[in-house]
Amino acid sequence: MAEFRRKKRKVCQLCAGKHVTYKDENLKKYVSLDKGKILPRRITGTCAKHQRYIAGEVKKARIIALLPFVK
Repeated sequence: MAEFRRKKRKVCQLCAGKHVTYKDENLKKYVSLDKGKILPRRITGTCAKHQRYIAGEVKKARIIALLPFVK
């Protein structure tokens, strides 16, 4: 029989101590390149609490025009 490996769970970077604000260039990592949408938790690996935080920070950055609404 074939053996199946489970993928390692991604660790939430914000829980690990990394800090992200709306002013950071690192915020682009949480937004898709083609359409500018906020990436889901299963792709970014963030926990639910920090995914809501990131969504708020992306929305702040869009309003201040640091990130585009649509690409």
